[in-house]
Amino acid sequence: MKARISAGSEERDAAVMVGRTLFGACLLVAVIVRPTIASSQEAPSRDQSANTGNDFFRPPSNLFQMMTYYKTAPGSGSTKGSITNVTTETFNLRYDHALDLAPMWILALRSDLPLLAKNPISSSNPDGDYLYGAGDADVQAAVIHNLSQRWAVGFGARLIAPTGGDTFGSGKWQIMPIVGARYALWEINSSSYIEPIVRYDVSFAGDPTKRNISNLQFAPTFNLGLPDRWFITFYPSADIRINFGDPITGQTGRLFLPFDARIGRKLSDNVALSFELGVPIIRDYPVYNIKTQVRLNVTY
Repeated sequence: MKARISAGSEERDAAVMVGRTLFGACLLVAVIVRPTIASSQEAPSRDQSANTGNDFFRPPSNLFQMMTYYKTAPGSGSTKGSITNVTTETFNLRYDHALDLAPMWILALRSDLPLLAKNPISSSNPDGDYLYGAGDADVQAAVIHNLSQRWAVGFGARLIAPTGGDTFGSGKWQIMPIVGARYALWEINSSSYIEPIVRYDVSFAGDPTKRNISNLQFAPTFNLGLPDRWFITFYPSADIRINFGDPITGQTGRLFLPFDARIGRKLSDNVALSFELGVPIIRDYPVYNIKTQVRLNVTY
């Protein structure tokens, strides 16, 4: 059930403060109660050295992730043809689980539950008040094959359900095939790698009045391990996009090309914290005006 809240500045500031306080509390609890692994235990069949939980081709056995996501993007204005920025704030809960299918083969499973706050202008929300609710949930499965210590390849698919309704979701069922490869940069260190991933997001059912989705997504990921458990990743998200589907508000072309980078640190063997920033370079297909993410990964 979606709740509509007329948010004055004081109410919104209080909500943001409460959200940040809860996130900080969760971070503190996770660091305090983090699981530890005795040194006498056998190493898993896949290499977990320097694993922050962000590597598509080196999934931990289990991952619990809390992520806060802030972005602004063009939206429909109060009058026909006008454009105003819409802010979306997301608190996403993610769970990953990986299974060893056979020597050098891994099945990686993922599920996401996004909780959103956004301020779209519509006939039912003419003042652009903040609305709160659950977004489109998804599940993902990928098969990964480690060819050698350097090379790995993988493919899979993500299924996105229209659980967010008209306000918080696309209104469409979506399938997203995924394919990619990994090349380890052992010359630098064990946590550095190049990892290009390609996805194709396409809608296939749902509300026929909603726009059809069809866009190619690309992430030429380069991760560099730094001293003292720090790391920096360029293009960690598949934010480079080419739209072949119905145009969105403010679109003048097909390409969206941002600068996207993430910096983070492993706080312990099982906990990693990171911050990501994305800003457009080419915004003919306006995915966002600015994007920030904070991720807390707990692996076990």
